[in-house]
Amino acid sequence: MKYREILAEMQKKAINCEKEESAIILLLMHASKMENALLYASMDEEINDDILNSFKELCHQYLELNIPVQYIMGYETFYGYQFKVNENVLIPRFETEELVENVLLNYDEFFNGQKVNLVDIGTGSGCLGITLALEEPNMNVTITDISQDALNVAFENANNLGAKVNILCGDMLKPLKNMKFDIIVSNPPYIPDDEDVESLVKDNEPHVALFGGEDGLKFYREILSGCKEILNPKAMICFEHAYNKKDEMISLVKTYFPTSSVEVLKDMQGKDRMTIVKIEG
Repeated sequence: MKYREILAEMQKKAINCEKEESAIILLLMHASKMENALLYASMDEEINDDILNSFKELCHQYLELNIPVQYIMGYETFYGYQFKVNENVLIPRFETEELVENVLLNYDEFFNGQKVNLVDIGTGSGCLGITLALEEPNMNVTITDISQDALNVAFENANNLGAKVNILCGDMLKPLKNMKFDIIVSNPPYIPDDEDVESLVKDNEPHVALFGGEDGLKFYREILSGCKEILNPKAMICFEHAYNKKDEMISLVKTYFPTSSVEVLKDMQGKDRMTIVKIEG
């Protein structure tokens, strides 16, 4: 059997299972250990039995056992870096890459290249904090999470990528007492508790990283209500949040930081996805 034939067969199954065809290509790349270009150049070659059997098993896990592709492969690419992921951490999304970009841009504008202390609250795989540490050497980065299992993954990612970060275990602001930061970044759980979530996500990804209380704003309130104690006078807070929470986020920020500058930014899909708060004095 040729690569082209088995790929077409499994993509047809994916369509019938209402799953992503693109995921099947990723699984074939993973099974064959070939990059995209080389795989496509090999489409008319015969696939050997070991690769074929491995690919079929991977497809079985995705199509029939409903396991996310990223957990099957064991990694996700984020901002050009390969992050280990498993059932203990949320799978990094491309929208969060945009948060990284906007944190870097606003850091340059607001802090003008000065050395800063930054904390990533609820880090999960570490994708936010670790990427920022790698991209901007003037950021002294601390990452936190309530889940030690998640932090074990983040620790491994930091080691694999050569990132220097401080790692603390604890709930939200609790492990940060008596510390001071210039920047807070967070992509906390923001799905309302009663919202329907597709089974691929709900059945696999950790609920502690998904659900954010009755209205999805529980953890933003918790951070904003208590973070003054850990912020320097000039500071920045950067959130990712649900696309339909713009007005609530602005109101929430102004409740606790009435004189701050608040900007809600759209993602590449034109949805209100990020809030940047700037505080002076």
